[in-house]
Amino acid sequence: MANVKGNGFTLIELMIVVAVVAILAAIAYPSYTNYVMRSRRPDGKEFLMRIAAAQERYYTNLNAYTASTADLGLGTTSENGYYEVNIDLANNGQTYTLTAAPQGPQAADKCGDLTLTNTGYKDKAGDETNGKCW
Repeated sequence: MANVKGNGFTLIELMIVVAVVAILAAIAYPSYTNYVMRSRRPDGKEFLMRIAAAQERYYTNLNAYTASTADLGLGTTSENGYYEVNIDLANNGQTYTLTAAPQGPQAADKCGDLTLTNTGYKDKAGDETNGKCW
């Protein structure tokens, strides 16, 4: 009887490949999700800056800021829907603080709420363990 050697992979070789792929995936997936969070952050920052610019135009005409994004011709949700903005007024409408709260899949972002004031001060509610927030 002839000894025929088969071509292909052994079960052990396949199990080693699966284990290596699983280890790589376990390392890569958290990095990927962190990158995705960072890539969505400009959606909120851009929306805050757009509202701030509209607030300054509004102030130029009426000598006060508004608490309504509708008065500015804007909605409350950013273009891609990852952030929702709230306007807080102080000093009889002479100062404001814009707060962009992450929504939906962006809610897990470590930066948390992004804030911008009428003086241009930028802040965040969370930490910068996933890159610069501003």
